[in-house]
Amino acid sequence: MHGRQAIAVAVAAVASLTLAAGCGNSSSAGSSASKATSVAAFGGMNALVAAAKKEGVLNVITLPADWANYGTIMKDFTAKYGIKINDANPDGSSQDEINAMQQLKGQSRAPDVLDMGTAFAAKADADGLLAPYKVASWSDIPASSKAADGTYYADYGGYVAIGYNSAKVKTPPTSLADLLNPIYKNEIAINGNPTQTGAGFAAVYAAALANGGSFGNIAPGVAYFKKLHEAGNFVPVTGSAATMESGQTPILIYWDYLLASEVGPGVPGLKIVIPSDGRYAAYYDQAISKTAPDPAAARLWEEYLYSTVGQNLWLAGKARPIELPTLVSDGTVDKPAYAALPAAPAGGLSFPTDAQQSAAETIVSQQWPSVIG
Repeated sequence: MHGRQAIAVAVAAVASLTLAAGCGNSSSAGSSASKATSVAAFGGMNALVAAAKKEGVLNVITLPADWANYGTIMKDFTAKYGIKINDANPDGSSQDEINAMQQLKGQSRAPDVLDMGTAFAAKADADGLLAPYKVASWSDIPASSKAADGTYYADYGGYVAIGYNSAKVKTPPTSLADLLNPIYKNEIAINGNPTQTGAGFAAVYAAALANGGSFGNIAPGVAYFKKLHEAGNFVPVTGSAATMESGQTPILIYWDYLLASEVGPGVPGLKIVIPSDGRYAAYYDQAISKTAPDPAAARLWEEYLYSTVGQNLWLAGKARPIELPTLVSDGTVDKPAYAALPAAPAGGLSFPTDAQQSAAETIVSQQWPSVIG
């Protein structure tokens, strides 16, 4: 599934709190739009909206409709602006997004915008694939939650959690250590290969923290999953709502908000617990492709996502939007959706640096093949 490792910043504060053919844009206006680094630089919101409507298309990628309320977000954006959204490969990964930017460069169906984990966003940025753009609410995004030049920035997030079907799992697990118990044989999955998906990568990071590792040492997390597999408990498939509903993997280590919004509707007995020994919280990031075929629509999309409406739509999807503290302080938060968020764990949280995440990604890429042979 759409797995992306998230930027690990400020969650404590927040918690307490297709590629179908697009029309493209090769005109001089399109060239100008591709270089605009803010709505002010574009000439104002009215000018941005007019240019985006002229393009008439937005190409997104790896956005399942039930992922953080994206189905509603995409429908509402189209209803508001009359811009058609092409959603390519909705069940793809962050790496798929990078591949699409590289392989479809220059084509009208190439991705305009990206939603990916920080490790992948940083990789795309290092490869020169992203365009700098600072949304109007830039100051409401913590400095530690965004690239200084605006090439990528946090949007929504939550906590790595253990989801289990209480109709099938009679002994509730409360920690990652519990999952090594033989009673969970052939029951546990994560959301895909952690070298490709952010959700899988986050599960390994959480396991590292639960087993003597640190943000600078993710190897114990890989060792944990190898031990879990050797015990016969880990099922090396892409865990999802479907595998939980079918009973193939009645236990899934996944994001808390996706367990609630994506898995919960099909698994009435679903229970969600944030592991006591491996608390890991993070955000996903937004970015605009440097070679977006619809550069104005891409920028309008980001403005929509970071507007009060967009941020509250993520909140309605049981995720924690990056601007949640601002929504709360200025009284614009969707109060019922805010009240429905699961309680955040007590105590402060710390987060890996970009360098630590990059190093961790390298270790996982090198060592993960040993987990399942």
